Amino acid sequence: MAKMRVVQVPRPKGPLELVERDIPEPQQGTVRVRVQACGICHSDTVTKDGLLPGIEYPRVPGHEVIGIVDAVGPHVSGWTGGERVGIGWHGGYCGYCGNCRRGDTFACETETLVTGVTSDGGYADYMISPAEALARVPDELSSVDAAPLMCAGITTFNALRNGGVRPGEAAAILGLGGLGHLGVQYAAKLGFKTIAIDRGQDKAALAHQLGAQHYIDSATEDPAAALMRLGGAKAVLATATSADAMNSVQGGLAVNGTMLVIGIVDRLAVDALPLLLGRHSIKGWYSGTSIDSEETLAFSALTGVRPMTEILPLERAAEGYERMISGQARFRVVLTTGN
Repeated sequence: MAKMRVVQVPRPKGPLELVERDIPEPQQGTVRVRVQACGICHSDTVTKDGLLPGIEYPRVPGHEVIGIVDAVGPHVSGWTGGERVGIGWHGGYCGYCGNCRRGDTFACETETLVTGVTSDGGYADYMISPAEALARVPDELSSVDAAPLMCAGITTFNALRNGGVRPGEAAAILGLGGLGHLGVQYAAKLGFKTIAIDRGQDKAALAHQLGAQHYIDSATEDPAAALMRLGGAKAVLATATSADAMNSVQGGLAVNGTMLVIGIVDRLAVDALPLLLGRHSIKGWYSGTSIDSEETLAFSALTGVRPMTEILPLERAAEGYERMISGQARFRVVLTTGN
């Protein structure tokens, strides 16, 4: 039987190891994808470190996947061999309770499938995916550019477009890392008054290059006060992984403003009085479904939003993961297979 390379995690907190496996065959309702590119995302720590119960090992991580439909299983309609597709964090659903059809995919009462967690992901030459998890990729996007948009892109774009901000109103992006550098681009392209917040004046040039009209250096001034001098933010997209950084900007929300939390922190403090008086809200946001991915890719292709990436071959996945987890990567790491 023909073989493929995969990079798997053998056990929780185990090393990323390159091994050979048989190329799998698609079953009912699934397709086989010949992987071209797969982003390394911080959420891959869920698989690497066993952060959710019930993960079966060995497991192949990777949920920022772009590839070519290579084979189609029985009872799959709408997809044919040779189409370029993306596969994100939302890897399908069982369909039992119907919440997925009402848009409550991650409130599923039975099982939401998660690419690279409950099924093998894209650190591989080939992977199997449910047909409902596929998104079409515009020709204008390269596979390397499209891969990080399947999680980092959809998360920032989806949060901003659902954050209650109208064109001309202020949206602040807290953090200029792997999520934030995309958030600034999306906010600007959506027509928002875009404000970037980070530590250090060395980030100012990048913020303006990405489309921000204003940059706030939180190392030299109070970011909440600076936001209020600019009229307050209708939304703050909090991509930072520091609770202190998130706490420091809450006072910069405009009346009816919303903090959109997409960075993971241990504990977030909330001052109840300004929350009440300003009618503020704090809202979390996950990535989205395959149709959200498709819309993110289409918007990015149309407006020129692109990730800044480091590219490594599949066999260097462990090195790429370490660059991501240490914060050394600028700004996303993408594995390529040569397919």
